[in-house]
Amino acid sequence: MSGVGLGLLGFTAMLLLVALRAPVGLSMFVVGALGYVHLSGLSPFLATMKTTPYFQFANYTISVVPLFILMGAFAERSGLATDLFSAARALVGHLRGGLAMAVLGACTIFGAICGSSVATTATFGRAALPELRRYGYDPGFATGTIAIGGVVDLLIPPSIILVVYAIATEQNIAKLFQAALIPGLMAVAFYAIVIAIVVRRDPTLAPVQPRAARGEFARLLLRVWPFLVTIIVVIGGIYGGIFTPTEAAAVGTVAMLLVGLLQRSLGLTQIRESLVQTAETSGMIFVILLGSEVFNSFLALSGLPAQGAELVTSLGLPPYAVVACLLAFYVLLGAVMDELAMILLTLPVFFPIVSALDLGLTPDEVGLWFGILVLVVVGIGLTAPPIGLNVFVVSAIAKDVPISATYRGVLPFIAADLVRLALLVLFPGVTLFLVRLLA
Repeated sequence: MSGVGLGLLGFTAMLLLVALRAPVGLSMFVVGALGYVHLSGLSPFLATMKTTPYFQFANYTISVVPLFILMGAFAERSGLATDLFSAARALVGHLRGGLAMAVLGACTIFGAICGSSVATTATFGRAALPELRRYGYDPGFATGTIAIGGVVDLLIPPSIILVVYAIATEQNIAKLFQAALIPGLMAVAFYAIVIAIVVRRDPTLAPVQPRAARGEFARLLLRVWPFLVTIIVVIGGIYGGIFTPTEAAAVGTVAMLLVGLLQRSLGLTQIRESLVQTAETSGMIFVILLGSEVFNSFLALSGLPAQGAELVTSLGLPPYAVVACLLAFYVLLGAVMDELAMILLTLPVFFPIVSALDLGLTPDEVGLWFGILVLVVVGIGLTAPPIGLNVFVVSAIAKDVPISATYRGVLPFIAADLVRLALLVLFPGVTLFLVRLLA
């Protein structure tokens, strides 16, 4: 069998193992190791494994992952999500659909600290869903709003999945954060417009609430302002070139810990739980990264990525048509696979194809632009049927709400995501505006 044929066989076997619910990291490692040994022999593989794990995990850049995870864990256990939602509710809760917009705004701010879509969905499922139900919001609309609110975290820096993409494709993390900001804010604006349109067409979905008591918003703002300052320092430090992303993560983690201690919302139990959560999540990500590295090495030896790039360019299709086809495949794949597995499994094949296209952009700009497009598609996969991980998370919390009702609740938001995706594909300058401005 040729190297390319073996690469295709390995890629198919990988997808099959993941579909059978085998651990993603282990699946990539096993298939990659077997393919590597078949193509190069056992001794070269063992020689590679002597050095690859050390140089991958001793990399200074990768320390940003556990630091941002720990910062988000401190924020989650300090009760920040509840405080943010309460402040946003006091500000706009009296508007029709205002509580849904409050969830969206609180998710956006919390996502700038947490960096995990699923964690944000689970947190606001516990913090905001009871309030939405208490004020008479339609159950499917309420759960759908919370599920889509977690998607914003994918592009609002710091995003863990964005960091993983940067590491996998050797992109500059700070520039990726810059590229992600405008598409992320577009998501917030589009979702808010969807909420306004939906509740205008069917007012029974979101009854109007009484205006909050005078001074309530100011009281709640006093509670959350230290966290808001931390967000501004972290993101502003990265964009302003004061911190590297790793330094910003360290500063944000320490600041989040101090704020929690001073407000007495973090005790020894919460700190210990945060550390355990960080270790577990980081370990899972690192195992997947190691498996991805071995699998990528196998594919490189097989020649599949290079052959795939040559084949696509020889077909004579317009470059943007190729990108559209790859994104359509991501939409289909995202319906049955989680975002981390989807990105790390496909990038070894797809990224060389995109890099070989003449898109009128520099190679670095192509890497940044394609990364943002992939994250938008991943967000669609997190909420779209038949899987939609965020939908499953919120449904596990709202056991009395049929999952079909939640899917109906997210459909208008998915339509907005498709519009946003089309705009970002057609106008790369929207994504690259801040990168070029701050260069």
